[in-house]
This record gives sequence, C-alpha cells and structure tokens, in this order.
Amino acid sequence: MSEWFLFLPQVRLDIGGIVERARVAEASGFDGIAFIDHLEAPGATHQSIWEAMTVATWVAARTERLRIGHLVLCDAFRHPAVLAKQAVTLSEATGGRFELGLGSGSWPQEFDRFGVETGDAAARVRRLGENLELLQQYWGADDSARTQVPRPSHPIPLVLGGTGKRMMDLVRAHADWWNIPSHQLDRLPTLLPTVDTARVSLQQMVGFVGRGADRATVTERSTRLFGHLGDGLVCGDAAELGRHFAGLSAQGVERFYVWFADFAAPQTISEFAETVINQEGKP
Repeated sequence: MSEWFLFLPQVRLDIGGIVERARVAEASGFDGIAFIDHLEAPGATHQSIWEAMTVATWVAARTERLRIGHLVLCDAFRHPAVLAKQAVTLSEATGGRFELGLGSGSWPQEFDRFGVETGDAAARVRRLGENLELLQQYWGADDSARTQVPRPSHPIPLVLGGTGKRMMDLVRAHADWWNIPSHQLDRLPTLLPTVDTARVSLQQMVGFVGRGADRATVTERSTRLFGHLGDGLVCGDAAELGRHFAGLSAQGVERFYVWFADFAAPQTISEFAETVINQEGKP
C-alpha cells in the first residue's frame, strides 16, 4: 500500500488553519504532512510564510499519529550541528514521527535578499553532502568526537530529492526516501535501479473534482494557478485520480505528497482520503 502525505506550504494560511488541515488529514487517513522551507514565498513574495521547523513542531504537538517533515529544509539556513539537535529533539518529542527532508536550496533570490551566503548551485550541493556526513557524526554513527547527546532513540529517515548526478550520489549514500520531481517522471525507469535502498516518493499537485463540483471550473482554476507545473498537475475525479496514482505505484512510487490546488480546503482533504486513499487496492 502507498503512503500518503499532505503537502501543505505554510503560505496564505494562519497557524490555526494549518493545524486544522493537519488534524483533518490525520483523522481522514493520511500518513503524514510536509511543509516547505523558505524565508519568502517563492514567486509570491507579498504573501506571508511561517518558519518551517517552528510550524512543524507546533503541528506535531497538536497531532498524534501524523509523521511530520518537509519538502525540503534548506541546508543553507541551518548549521548542521544545530539541525542535528533540532531533529533529535523533535523526533524524541513525537515518538519518532519526525522525518528530515533536506535540500541544497531552490530559490536563490532569497539568499541574496536576506544575505545568506551559499555560493553557486554546485557549491550548495557540495555543502549538502558535507553536512549529511556531519549529521551522521553528530548522531553518533561512528562514535566520533562530535557525537551529540542524547543520541537519537528513534530512526530519523532522510528524504532527498532531485535527479542531478551529484544529488543522485547523495541519494545512494544517505537517503531513505528519494523524491523525484514530477516533471521528470519519464526518467524514473532509468533512475530507479540506481537509487540503492532508497524508496521513491513523488509530489503531485491535484485539482480534485469532488462531489457536486463542476469539472470545468476546477480544471480552469487549477490550471490558471498551477499549469506552469506541467505534468506536476493532474485534475480529475476520485476514479480518475485513483487510476492515476495506481499507475504511478505500479512504476515503483511508494509515497505521494498530495498538494491540493484549492489550498487544501478541509472538505477536499477528507473527501480525497475517503474516495481515493481509502479505496486504494479495492476492486
């Protein structure tokens, strides 16, 4: 069976709205929730955005079962020794529900605006690789002098994404989950045999045509807002989306991060779970 996460960028929502959606997702059958990590909302800098680790901690404290993570934390925003301590603390506080998604940074404009020194894209990936090695040392993987206490008492799964050669090297060396960009799904058959033990996840934008909804209206609005994602956007009713995700599962995708085009209205979350997630595998 697939794993299902609600992908919920903490943009355009107040804190109460985020918690409400998390609780609806948990009650409806989602396995987890994932946030983004930016200092400004990408492409919408006029919109408010909440800090990633703080909002994850707040949601974790107000849920009981959901796994909590990010697609993905920006490596450049946090010293690895601090990030290691944060991850262990949140993992312990949640009984092992925290997952560490980590990336090299996808929005260079915010680095310039806020004075975050990172170097070019290649330098950022090199730094990410170095810091992934340091995280293992801080967590006590080799009893190094850098081992922090307490050590993790639960496994902290690592989620990495991308398809570049250097990133794929890091996936093979470190990742529990490899998140393939939806616009590069055509590369999955070639790349899947190369990821070693990492399991495959996919972020999917969904224009969900729920009960009583007008298909043309849902499709037009979803496409207007998110058509730039190309194959990253799929629109349809429950039956169509069920077939879509079943096809991806057959290709080896084991986890879906569902990103709703209507900004995850609670009714959309619950109906999608009822008619798609909870129907998975049924004839």
